[in-house]
Amino acid sequence: MKIQSVIVALMLPISLIAQTKGNTFVYGDALPDAPELSARGDYQVGVRTLKFVHKDQVDILNSKEGQDPLYDRPLTVEIWYPSSNKKEGGDLIQYEEVMGTNGNPERPILPFTFYGRASRDAAPMTGDGKFPLVVVSHGYVGSRYLMTYLTENLASKGYIVVAIDHTESTFRDAAPFTSTLLNRSKDILFILDEVAKLGAAKNEGFLSGLVNAEHTAIIGYSMGGYGVLNAAGAAYSKKALGLFAGMSGGSKALTVRGADSEEFKRSQDSRIKAVVAFAPWGMVQGVWDSETLKGLKVPTFFVAGSQDDISGYENGIKAIFNGAVHADRYLLTYKNARHNVAPNPPPAEALEPGLNIDEYYRYADPTWDQRRINNINQHFVTAFLGVHLKQKDYGKYLAAKEDSNEENWPGFVPRSSTGMELLHEVPKE
Repeated sequence: MKIQSVIVALMLPISLIAQTKGNTFVYGDALPDAPELSARGDYQVGVRTLKFVHKDQVDILNSKEGQDPLYDRPLTVEIWYPSSNKKEGGDLIQYEEVMGTNGNPERPILPFTFYGRASRDAAPMTGDGKFPLVVVSHGYVGSRYLMTYLTENLASKGYIVVAIDHTESTFRDAAPFTSTLLNRSKDILFILDEVAKLGAAKNEGFLSGLVNAEHTAIIGYSMGGYGVLNAAGAAYSKKALGLFAGMSGGSKALTVRGADSEEFKRSQDSRIKAVVAFAPWGMVQGVWDSETLKGLKVPTFFVAGSQDDISGYENGIKAIFNGAVHADRYLLTYKNARHNVAPNPPPAEALEPGLNIDEYYRYADPTWDQRRINNINQHFVTAFLGVHLKQKDYGKYLAAKEDSNEENWPGFVPRSSTGMELLHEVPKE
């Protein structure tokens, strides 16, 4: 081994060098001080890749003056689900991912792999009834594998978890931002519908009779947060429609997700019972205003870093939390964290000499250990979805004292709940 390689290996955090099949720590595994509900559930986890096509969608990237051409929009998803696999501890699975950004010469596409705990194409668990549905939306750019620590964890607790590769918004196929602005919430609602159909009892697929889409949660990070809030009722403001100003066909296209749109009103889906929004983007840019935020009435759990320099905190994420006055809502804040409060830890390859620092900071936070954030997210998302989708008695975990430094939070190891804040507001009548 070269001396340089030895030095790099010695510098890697444990969370990075442990991503090999022979070691025990895998993204999402519990650290010694992980809070109570972060532990994996009783189910083994299966995983499959499926492809869908959303027909006749506006091809915003090729719109021209007065013309909005249509195209069939492909969407790849990963589905994690409770499995009947009997292997104790489950199987290690290797996910194939890339870093970099399509079309950016300073950040060329570089493949890498990492491990999770699931079995590819395993038989689903039957006999335990239907499982609530969770739809997950990544950031720009990102992928369906960006939060496997959470998707696997929720599947092990009895959820059908579907993470979307948003076309024209992934590492591999990143395209101009207008596609993400237009399509994010539309993709989420389409996939909800399609997976609900797969889960119907009359369907002959592997999910037949297993999906309780009447109890659905939608989870989004960054631009995914932008999407889930809109999908759940927070229409885009008139100012948001101006984000497309000067782009042929753009303003007209985005109006379908605005407050005055009949299509938007018809798309409101009563099956969505809970929303988790990690660092949602858009408030600083005027995507919502005080009136459009009132349309969010679904219970919502926000997660933010107090130093978020992408979505903003006081005038960004916290302003959304304060403005969504008709929702029962929480805001978990990691003090001094920036934007990356949702992804997996950085892959070991992100520390290779000569790579753009953005490959590391696509995942890492400069203040917090990402493994620690992952465990805390698992804990609170489990509590929140357990209350709203499974009617579990997890309220005590959400009733923590506002400042975590003042009192040890329920479910946390003694002396471990430091550096956080949890706000809760009930909806106005």
